[in-house]
Amino acid sequence: MDDQKQKMTRQFIEAIPHSRALGMQLEDIGAGRAVIAMDYDPRFVGDPETGVIHGGAVSALMDTCGGAAVMSYPGVTSTATLDLRIDYMRPATPGQRITARAECYNVTRSVAFVRATAHDDDPDRPVATATGAFTVEREKSA
Repeated sequence: MDDQKQKMTRQFIEAIPHSRALGMQLEDIGAGRAVIAMDYDPRFVGDPETGVIHGGAVSALMDTCGGAAVMSYPGVTSTATLDLRIDYMRPATPGQRITARAECYNVTRSVAFVRATAHDDDPDRPVATATGAFTVEREKSA
């Protein structure tokens, strides 16, 4: 992926207010794939008794990662979430960073289909998985 496309994808993520508020960090980006992480923060805890991060923060991370994967796909200039299904497998371990990985597995003229997983320090035991559909806007031909 060229530097201009990487820069545009980073700007896409940084422009989303909740991405900044949740401290999301782009770790890797490539043609149709993205990795974004979010450090543990007590402000995002959903259950004070257990210290587990709220599912809404995990879903925002996965949605943003899916959108970044679409934005990194060659020729795509803009995207928005059409549908996102998230299956929560287990609570994230309190105190651990959560990492989401997403990939576009099919892109049509107007829709990109994405798979994503989120995990804490144990990548073999996902916290959640997701599948989604995102709009696709492409570069205008000259």
